[in-house]
Amino acid sequence: MSKVVLAYSGGLDTSVIVHWLKHERGMGVVTFSADVGQGEYLEPVGERALEIGAVSAHVSDVRQTFVDEYVIPSLKAAAVYEEGYPLATALGRPLIAAELVKIAHEEGCGFVAHGCTGKGNDQVRIEASVAALASDLKVIAPLREWSMKSRDEEIEYCETHNIPIEVTRAKPYSYDRNLWGVSIECGSLEDPWSAPPEDAYLMTRSPQDAPDEPVELVVGYTKGAPTSLDGEEMGALGIINQLNKIGGDHGVGRLDQVENRLVGIKSREVYEAPAAVMLHRGLRALEALCWGRELSHFAGILSERYARLVYDGLWFTPLRESMDAFFNRAHNVTTGEVRLRLYKGSCTVVGRRSPHALYDMHLATYTPEDTFDHSAAEGFIKIWSLPVKSEARQARGK
Repeated sequence: MSKVVLAYSGGLDTSVIVHWLKHERGMGVVTFSADVGQGEYLEPVGERALEIGAVSAHVSDVRQTFVDEYVIPSLKAAAVYEEGYPLATALGRPLIAAELVKIAHEEGCGFVAHGCTGKGNDQVRIEASVAALASDLKVIAPLREWSMKSRDEEIEYCETHNIPIEVTRAKPYSYDRNLWGVSIECGSLEDPWSAPPEDAYLMTRSPQDAPDEPVELVVGYTKGAPTSLDGEEMGALGIINQLNKIGGDHGVGRLDQVENRLVGIKSREVYEAPAAVMLHRGLRALEALCWGRELSHFAGILSERYARLVYDGLWFTPLRESMDAFFNRAHNVTTGEVRLRLYKGSCTVVGRRSPHALYDMHLATYTPEDTFDHSAAEGFIKIWSLPVKSEARQARGK
């Protein structure tokens, strides 16, 4: 009997897939579920996979690896896709693919399977990562093969075959959750004119229901990585967990955008990412304080490219490793603290300080303490304007 290792979330799609691979394809199904910060949503999935028919079920806590090797590099790279998506799901896929490859070799599986649709981004991310790490493994994508076209048909399949699921027709949302954020799809969200219902959100309170008084937090960074919260030193994982709770209580981190998928279609996406929004905003404030103009502007070019690379599933490439080297070097000076104010869905930087700050108050001030040499400006402007004057004369034919 051929064996296949399935990336198993315990949700609707992958629960159907366990049964389908076993009974329709005659395969021994090994499942892998990664704890990347889902909390209580992960606990029963191993038992559920075995109940449905898996021959073995692996559940691994990879939260620390996720933070250290995927989240922090993307934070340093200012990697947000298009209108602000911090790439939570996209960052988790290469990690999951790497674990699938590892388990496939341990269990003697010749196949890897996933529950991604034929028009989604995640199929590319997983399969490109598997190709980079173990090109000998074959990939099975049941949602590209079977005849079921909708989630309602999958729910009916589960009811027919007594497959335990938590999804209902009344709340047909599809979630992908990790510690860096939640991706929410399906149901009424597919209409870009329709506002997301409150029952679609998992992590954040409605801004209207958030506290009436703002709260301020001080996040400390060391070389671009978060290392303290309100003066208390702690690891990045602990900081992210706390910021998700605090930010979520204040309605911070809701994102609603129409984005361009890799496969060529536009998709309405709703996200929740309190900690990601807050940590990105804080680190950008430190960069502005500590980086020179040329470094800041050039880093912005690379950030856009880095985000697209992650979104497009090209994590295991020399380009990503090379850009990581650039950002690690650039962040040698981004050590300091940022004060964030949260209020009814907003996150505002209200203070920043660093021992490496390029900001010089004596040069910036308009008080008598001003040390800027104003007389030097006239010569600077003459030289700076010289090309403009030459081009103007050329345009006039003189």
